[in-house]
Amino acid sequence: MRALLAVYDKTGLVEFARGLVDLGWEVIATGNTEKALRAADVPVTSIEAVTGLPEMLDGRVKTLHPAVHAGLLARRADPDHMRQLAEHGLAAIDLVANNLYPFEATITKPGVSLRDAIENIDIGGPAMLRAAAKSYEDVIVLCDPADYESTLAALRQGSGQALRDGGLSQEARRAMAAKAFQHVALYDTLVARYLRGGDEAASFPDQLTIALRKRPDLDLRYGENPHQAGALYLEAGRTEHGIAGFRQRHGIPMSFNNVLDADAAWRTAIDFDQPTVVIVKHVNPCGLACHEDLTVAYERALAGDPISAFGGIVACNRVIDAPLARAMRDSVSPSSGQRMRYDIIVAPGYTDEALAALTRWRDVRILEVSTDDALPYDLRRVSGGFLVQSPDRKPDETLVLKVVSKREPTEEELADLRFAWRACKHVKSNAIVLAKDNTLLGMGAGQPNRVTSVRLAVERAGERARGSVLASDAFFPFFDGLAAAAAAGVVAAIEPGGSVRDAEVIALADAAGMALVFTGERHFRH
Repeated sequence: MRALLAVYDKTGLVEFARGLVDLGWEVIATGNTEKALRAADVPVTSIEAVTGLPEMLDGRVKTLHPAVHAGLLARRADPDHMRQLAEHGLAAIDLVANNLYPFEATITKPGVSLRDAIENIDIGGPAMLRAAAKSYEDVIVLCDPADYESTLAALRQGSGQALRDGGLSQEARRAMAAKAFQHVALYDTLVARYLRGGDEAASFPDQLTIALRKRPDLDLRYGENPHQAGALYLEAGRTEHGIAGFRQRHGIPMSFNNVLDADAAWRTAIDFDQPTVVIVKHVNPCGLACHEDLTVAYERALAGDPISAFGGIVACNRVIDAPLARAMRDSVSPSSGQRMRYDIIVAPGYTDEALAALTRWRDVRILEVSTDDALPYDLRRVSGGFLVQSPDRKPDETLVLKVVSKREPTEEELADLRFAWRACKHVKSNAIVLAKDNTLLGMGAGQPNRVTSVRLAVERAGERARGSVLASDAFFPFFDGLAAAAAAGVVAAIEPGGSVRDAEVIALADAAGMALVFTGERHFRH
């Protein structure tokens, strides 16, 4: 029995090769793998002795040879295949252990050159893995050093049995073959994505694969509900970023819903340039404020909806300091009179004093998250496929505001309108936001009609609605929504415009003395 070892990652290599030799296997190795085995005094046959050719083209060609691929692809149960091997003086190869050049690690290095990336595209490795995996009934294929020990144990248990069994069930062999094909598929996906380069979403290629790797240190107990399974995957080939790459500093394990809510909070917080605190409940911001003093921002965000905030997620786009941490610890729920409780706190970092204060909460999950890099695609699962779009991250400086009312908004109102417009982007459609002084006062989310969202936002704002501004993620189809806001004392509104009844909406604003601004763009978030 012969094994071909050609690995970039040498983890466990010597022990595995020595175990094979002890079982009577001949070990063949390439290049640096052979050197590592000889240095450890493991008997090894060089790949040149098998192919009759030296490695060439700076190592680009060493296993691309019939002596290798015929040995992998020959069906042992087919007499004609075995006859052809014998005719050409070739022998079967019964095990392949291979992991690929570090393309992923290379392209995530700062300043990597195109040449370096190209040189780390493996050719022979994927070909060997695919050939071995195709022949899994006869060939054991290993692409993960974590599988060496269990494979050796199975081979020891099955020694003396027919090679087609060899201690490894066909189910196990098939599973390892699937793992190898998936390994190559992820690798090829990273190469294709890198070579496309630029703005991937600008072209939407006819064929698209996404490379995901399960986060190994996080086992979700279940999905959204206990009867659903769940897991968290990281996008391969990118530095760990965003919520998927969080570092947990304290608290009980994260759940599926925790990840969703934390992501909504984090995305909202980092969408603002000013120091910002957001409180999210069920993926919608119930509190949001910007202020140079983080404690003031938090207190204003909490005042937006202190009842909904209980059990919510707090996200901050700045390092959390001691005053903010103490403010969160000392907050009291107005509904129960008890200290406020939060499930998760998310920030790019924490001072030592802040962390000491926050970790006094036994169960709160404290997450440290790096800022997101610009991901090209936003994907939504639908039955039978995916919807793919570019992310909604149009910069503020491109926003052209058109005042359509008789009254111009004041400078203060205009600042509040811009804040409300950005906040509205993170609320589920139909989305309505009331705001003042860079603070969310009330919101309506996810309603089948827009006027209901207005009424909910007004109700949550209460008396604070008087003198506030309103943002709507899409146009008002009728004037009734804006009329409800005007009756509550809202003084200005911002919306995309474009309804066939825009004239009626503008007339309502003028009659109420409101300033009305059209953006020409919308921010649906379904």
